[in-house]
Amino acid sequence: MNIAVDISAIWPELFMAVAAMVMLMYGAFRGEGATRFVTWAGVLVLVVAALLVLAGPAGKTTAFNGQFVVDAFAVFAKVLLIAGAALALILAQPYNMREDIKQFEYPILIVFAVLGMMMMVSANDLLSLYVGLELQSLALYVVAAIRRDNLRSSEAGLKYFVLGALSSGILLYGMSLIYGFAGTTSFDGLAAAFATDSDAPVGVIVGLVFIAAGLAFKVSAVPFHMWTPDVYEGAPTPVTAFFAVAPKIAAMALFVRVMLEPFGDLVAEWQQVIWFISLASMILGSFAAIVQTNIKRLMAYSSIGHMGFVLVGLAAGNETGVQGILLYLTIYVFMNIGTFACILAMRRQGRMVEDIDQLAGLSKTNPYLAAALAVFMFSMAGIPPLAGFFAKFYVFLAAIEAGLYVLTVVGLLTSVVGAYYYLRIVKLMYFDEPAEAFDRAPGREITVIVTVTGLITMFFFIGLAPVLDGAEAAAAVLF
Repeated sequence: MNIAVDISAIWPELFMAVAAMVMLMYGAFRGEGATRFVTWAGVLVLVVAALLVLAGPAGKTTAFNGQFVVDAFAVFAKVLLIAGAALALILAQPYNMREDIKQFEYPILIVFAVLGMMMMVSANDLLSLYVGLELQSLALYVVAAIRRDNLRSSEAGLKYFVLGALSSGILLYGMSLIYGFAGTTSFDGLAAAFATDSDAPVGVIVGLVFIAAGLAFKVSAVPFHMWTPDVYEGAPTPVTAFFAVAPKIAAMALFVRVMLEPFGDLVAEWQQVIWFISLASMILGSFAAIVQTNIKRLMAYSSIGHMGFVLVGLAAGNETGVQGILLYLTIYVFMNIGTFACILAMRRQGRMVEDIDQLAGLSKTNPYLAAALAVFMFSMAGIPPLAGFFAKFYVFLAAIEAGLYVLTVVGLLTSVVGAYYYLRIVKLMYFDEPAEAFDRAPGREITVIVTVTGLITMFFFIGLAPVLDGAEAAAAVLF
């Protein structure tokens, strides 16, 4: 074991761990007065971590006896999830100050959660996978219930904790079965074992199903989605924005790596499971969102539907599918962060407004916010030439290549259903009688993020080629 190689591979994670502990000590000595400084320090730490990821070793590098891997796929996913986390942390700053959430631990927990996500993405062993997953989860349980004096926030944290613990148990049980039958937890060892064994034991298949179920919970795919609407609604809105982006990217990247690297030769065994949860997620996400009156619950079912579309690329099990997944996740970050920035601007008389009906006539009272939200809604519906269209186009292209015609047709039909509730919001904003105007000046941070994410969503087609090339290079390392 070469310690210099090991350290060079984990510089970003090492930096984040040390920085988070320094921030924790600073906050402990300064108390609530440290919150603003620690928040911006957290953003800076995330930016530096992203630069360290990009400056990492070229090519594929393994460290710590093969438990940790750095490759193009990990770099792409890490930069993406760090970007989502940094934007969500910036969004949280004005909200937390207004709502008197002055716990300095909030940005530190976000940094620790991102550290766990980065370990998940680079996991090359079932044990390192679980360590990263739990580091992420333990931080997220606390963040969901950060408003201890708020009943809904406490309930959200408790539901997430109970169901998260259940999913971790399911995942561990699947791992123990895999280890019992294969005799190794290493991804490389598992890949070698199944490459020579065309007929995998039943115990391995059962273990694989349990692992898929545990990971499906983390991406809130049906039928393991039950926590999502309640946690999205109950948690503070910036926390919901973070939950909607970074953990989803990390869990989906992990899902892809686990299915295609150690179990790539068992694609016939797991493809039908992914096919089912993808189909179910698209259908439930589309139809359940129609009846929602709370915009955060609507976004919860929207995210379930989006994860269904992303899983279409995994069900395809080919390089084009992984490329489509990475492209989809890139676009998903900007669409979601932009939408939640608009939701954070929905304030009336100093109070947050979450009812969809309160958006009525927004184009007359706040044309800029209405235009931005319309762009995000059209993009989520998959209307060309906005970014959301390309996201769906490439995952469906991969499904057609793999011969998954039923999944593609259902995906297209559910996209039409989804377009109904996205366009309903546009109709409310532009054609209904105006409700009482929202408070002005939601904050510079929100205005800047709405503008930047809106422009990226509108003009994504200009930078489509380099993102596709990066996604293609990242996907190639898994095959």
